[in-house]
Amino acid sequence: MEILKVENLCKNYGKGNTLVKALDHVSFSVEKGEFLAIVGASGSGKSTLLHILGGVDKPTSGKVYVDGQNVYQLDENNLAIFRRRQVGLIYQFYNLIPILDVKENITLPILLDNKPVDQDYLDEIIDTLGLRNRISHLPNELSGGQQQRVSIGRALMNRPSLLLADEPTGNLDSKSSKEIIELLKMSNKKYNQTIIMITHDHSLALNATRIITLDDGKIVSDEKVK
Repeated sequence: MEILKVENLCKNYGKGNTLVKALDHVSFSVEKGEFLAIVGASGSGKSTLLHILGGVDKPTSGKVYVDGQNVYQLDENNLAIFRRRQVGLIYQFYNLIPILDVKENITLPILLDNKPVDQDYLDEIIDTLGLRNRISHLPNELSGGQQQRVSIGRALMNRPSLLLADEPTGNLDSKSSKEIIELLKMSNKKYNQTIIMITHDHSLALNATRIITLDDGKIVSDEKVK
């Protein structure tokens, strides 16, 4: 089942002699349960693409459909709801709330939506991520790898249509990086979670089931991982 469809997506910065085409007529689709890696050199447009897919930045032209909904036909209020309910974001630098403990950071998207927390699902996520003995710790009491585990838990808590990971291992040592990739693969298989991961590291991208390569804002290859 198709969960994401991108049609002729363009994002321009500047104009005239200073025009930069960050994305240049990008089109592709993603099936539910895919683990897609988007790779490319710095400046290739991959982070711009991720931000547009997540409703964080708006395209100059083109369309993004998530679960059949044209995202950029939504008004600002409904776009905010889309970001909160249908997108889980994992950042390179975690973006945890420093005054909230592990449990509070993970459940924040649910609480912001004024919805009851599914305690069984929360317990499952906490145990799966190996955070049971850290649930009352603040972010500054955690290692980088543990903080990234919390951000994965937060991203999964709302059962989003898309989990978007922006260089999720870029701030971690090799051991923690491997653990985070394994957790992403686990969430993809265990929860049939659709994941789109941005990375400049092709060896990390090989953990996905499909790799799209961007160069100068254009797709130059789209291939399944054997």
